[in-house]
Parts: sequence; structure tokens; C-alpha cells
Amino acid sequence: MSAEVCREKLMLLCRRYQDYVTRNPSAAAHLESSVRTLSYLIAGRFSDSHALSELVYSASNLLVLLHDGILQKRMRRALPVSLSQQRAMTWLTVLEYIEVFTEMGATKLWGEAGRWVVIFLIQLTKAILKFFLLFWYKSGIQTSPPIIPLERETHLGAEDTVDETEGKESSYIGKRSNRVIRSLNNTSSSHVRWWGLPQQYNNANRNHTELPDQQVSTPLGTQETVAESLYIARPFLHLLSLAACGQKSWKPWIFSAVLDVTSLSLMSDTKTLNRTERAELKRRAFLLLYYLLRSPFYDRYSETRIIFLLRLLADYIPGVGLVARPLIDYLPVWQKVYFYNWG
Repeated sequence: MSAEVCREKLMLLCRRYQDYVTRNPSAAAHLESSVRTLSYLIAGRFSDSHALSELVYSASNLLVLLHDGILQKRMRRALPVSLSQQRAMTWLTVLEYIEVFTEMGATKLWGEAGRWVVIFLIQLTKAILKFFLLFWYKSGIQTSPPIIPLERETHLGAEDTVDETEGKESSYIGKRSNRVIRSLNNTSSSHVRWWGLPQQYNNANRNHTELPDQQVSTPLGTQETVAESLYIARPFLHLLSLAACGQKSWKPWIFSAVLDVTSLSLMSDTKTLNRTERAELKRRAFLLLYYLLRSPFYDRYSETRIIFLLRLLADYIPGVGLVARPLIDYLPVWQKVYFYNWG
């Protein structure tokens, strides 16, 4: 009986929290930003602070995911996917949010051997889920994270505008001419007013208000499917090459780089992709710069030059040292975490 009472109290507490987030989305956003800021302040303050900082940072991302789900229920706006696909995407998103802290925790608890086992299991799980989404649900180009944070200002602003205009007369009928004229209460401000034809406005408005979480994925052809498959398999194949050749070998680094470049080059036609998918391809192209920070290239070429540049900026440009010096201290920690470099 006591367990049932505790369960009811827990459900009541959850409902109250959901109601609070629904009524106060700005307060929820403030909580998320406060937790994220706390993670930055903790880093480097004491021993093992990096693991605690990553835990707090992961918690802030999970808060965003939780609050977005609550607010989407309020707006009665679900993702344009099936429930099972949404669950797979949610698990993938959670894995991406906690993978760094999980690696750090595994290192503390089980040492290097346990760390690599956990990394292997996470990458294997992610690859299976992504291939399942790609071939079973035809999810197309997959973003990182799979569930993009809600654009709350756009969503809630549009909903508030609808609420404000409800109950107001949208038109006025002239007594003599019987002409239907739009009411001043329903007239938008001059800087957002549309002066063209209504059909043109509808098309422009549809393109402008298409939000990332409402966009349907673009079907991929054979070549694009191969490209996405290479991108999904790259982390797991890199792990296997590390196990076969060793961490100091150049072969895993070159093999991974070839897979990433080949995947991007096979994505030839980007005109048919939606805005979110094009942004994801740009993100992947930018992440090629990470190979300058990945071993063994970083150990042999980049490390001395990057540290020299950061020290030069810190010594001769006022204010830059506040960022550059902690970054110099954090680089060795960053290099030791696999998911920072290769995740």
C-alpha cells in the first residue's frame, strides 16, 4: 500500500511540474541556462571537476529534451514520425547527451579496459539504431542530436499570436458598399505586412515558418543512402581499426578521414534537401577540421602550434587570456576523452 501511495505522489508531482513548465516556459529556459552555466563554472575548480562538470552539462541537455517534450504536448504538435521511430530517436538523443560522462565514469570505475568496452557498446548501439532508422523508417540524413531542440520563441510566439487574435473581428462589412474589409485589429504591423498577392504570401509564409521539428526527411537515392551508411558506420569502423592497428598508428586516422570525405562527396545533390538536412551537411563538413585535433596528427603536428598560438594571444591581446589559458589547461583533458574527439 505504501508503494502505491508513493507512486501516486510521484505522479502528482510530475503532473505539477509539467503544468509549471507549460505555464512558465521562460522559467524553464532560465533553469536550463543556469544549469549549463554551472557546468562551465565547475570545470577546473577541483580534482575530478571535469567529470562533475560533464554530468551537470549532460543534465542541462536532458532538461531541454524533457521540457521540449512537455511543451510539444501543450501545443499538440508531435514529431512527423511514428511513435516507435520517435522512441528510437529519443534513445539516440539521450545516448549522445550522456556518452561523454559515461566514458569518464567508466574510466574511474573500471580503468582503461572498462572505458573501451563502454565506448564500444555505445558506438555499437548508436550504429544499430541509426541503421534501423535509415533502412526501416527511411529517415534520410540524420541530424546530431536526432531530436533537435525546440525553437521555443518561434513556436510559442506563433501560438500566443493566435491566442491574442482569437475573439477579434477579422473583417468589417461596409454598410453601403457591402465590401469586406480587413479589420484594423487583425492587421499586422507595417514591417511584417505582406503587400503581394495572397497566394504568394501563403507560399512565402509556408517556407518561412517551416521549423526543424516539423520537416519531413527527404527520401534518399542509392548513392545518398550509401553516403549516409558510410557516415553512420565510420565511428564503429574506426574503433575496429584502432583495436587492430593501435592508437599510435596513422591507419585508423587516415581510414576515418577517407570515410568522412567519401560520405560528403557522395552527397552530390543538396538542392532537394530541406533546411535542417543542409545545415547537417555543413556541420559535417566543418567537423573535418577536428582531424587537426585528433591523434596522431595532433601529437606530431598540431599540439605545439596550437599551444604557441594560444599563449601568444593570451600574452599580447588583453582579455583573450581569460579564455585562452583555461583552454590550454583543458586541451590535455579533451584529448583523453574519446567522445570529445571521435564521437
